Amino acid sequence: MNLPKDFLVKMKELLKEEYDEFIKSYDEEKSQGLRINTLKVSIDEFLKICPFNLKKIPWVKEGYYFSSDDRPGKHPYHDAGLYYIQEPSAMAVGEIMDSKPFERVLDLCAAPGGKSTHLASRMNQEGILVSNEIHPARAKILSQNIERLGIKNAVVTNETPENLAKKFKGYFDRILVDAPCSGEGMFRKDLGARDEWSLSNVYHCLKRQLDILENAATMLRVGGRLVYSTCTFSPEENEGVISNFIKLNSNFEIEDVKVYDGFDRGRSQWVEDAVDNIDRTIRIWPHKTQGEGHYIAVLRKTDGEDISKFNFINGVTNKKSIKEYFDFAEENLLENLQGQFVLFGEQLYVVPKEMLSLENMKVLRPGLHLGSIKKNRFEPSHALALYLNGDKVKNKLSFDKDSKEILYYLKGESIGVESGKGWYLVQVDGFSIGWGKLSGNILKNHYPKGLRWL
Repeated sequence: MNLPKDFLVKMKELLKEEYDEFIKSYDEEKSQGLRINTLKVSIDEFLKICPFNLKKIPWVKEGYYFSSDDRPGKHPYHDAGLYYIQEPSAMAVGEIMDSKPFERVLDLCAAPGGKSTHLASRMNQEGILVSNEIHPARAKILSQNIERLGIKNAVVTNETPENLAKKFKGYFDRILVDAPCSGEGMFRKDLGARDEWSLSNVYHCLKRQLDILENAATMLRVGGRLVYSTCTFSPEENEGVISNFIKLNSNFEIEDVKVYDGFDRGRSQWVEDAVDNIDRTIRIWPHKTQGEGHYIAVLRKTDGEDISKFNFINGVTNKKSIKEYFDFAEENLLENLQGQFVLFGEQLYVVPKEMLSLENMKVLRPGLHLGSIKKNRFEPSHALALYLNGDKVKNKLSFDKDSKEILYYLKGESIGVESGKGWYLVQVDGFSIGWGKLSGNILKNHYPKGLRWL
């Protein structure tokens, strides 16, 4: 593999006797993983129906390696959001973050959504998850992945850390900073990361990482947990950034967390004037585990200003203004959705309880998108279909994963069905995948055009 010359010199100096084994790992096939979405299917249930060759990833209970012969990204179960394809080492971050139901959680650098969807699965649709991405195009992909996995309690924003810090001071129980980095840990799987790497970029990244951490610290409540991660080997961006942050913020301490077999510890000898307990941080190496490079540090905020007053979002107070939705729900749903209803133009959302006001913020998704209120009618969203299951609707149609009907549906074609007219939740093997509207024994396809199979 053609690796940057300066990178090789640097790693040989750092790793010494480990270097040969480290370089040898680049000749091995990269590991590929998927994480079961337990919001939609239990681990045991998925393993019974799984069409892939899976092998357990030791450090995450929902995580499995799949073989190079498998194509999980081109399968109806993927479109139904039963799993997320994610690099195995990256899954350790969500496991260590350990988000809980009813907490307020922030994923500050969230695209494309692997770690956010992992956090959401542990929250079990309760509490608030704010998933933020500063780049608009990547924020859109993030929002699509939140939608595909059927997550109700996530708000997707497209903001700078500085702007978020002004609004969310002392608000969150847990914050993840999966920081933009030089990407050295991704060289085996990402040619672009190799081409963009330089020593100067390493130093550019570390300054940005420290700025992001400072803003995150402002948004964390006293006693809250801040997890910092990168996919680089660079000590400057890892032990160096954490050491500098602790020196600037004496009200934070490094927590000790469980280390799995094959994981390594942070190395104080690699940075000048490392702080105490830097060896509590975690390194994941491709020559020691079946995964790519990662670094993880867990910080606890021990002191600071305790904020108790917040400006919460105001929901719809006049339910008559969304009468069309309630008419649709009465006709088609078996269970009323709970939460605050918010209208953005003709788009209706249900927003997590105790979410702060979104005024003057760039928001892609203020909660679960229910659909559009048109004149005298309501049109349900794809997001609502992916959130619902068969127990929550009156009409449903389920097709086998290998059937021609599910293929027709994913291609956007109409399907002949003999049944009563109205909205139907379309399913694959009992798992929601989208909407169809039946009239005259023809199911009109409402699968989004941008997602259709070619």
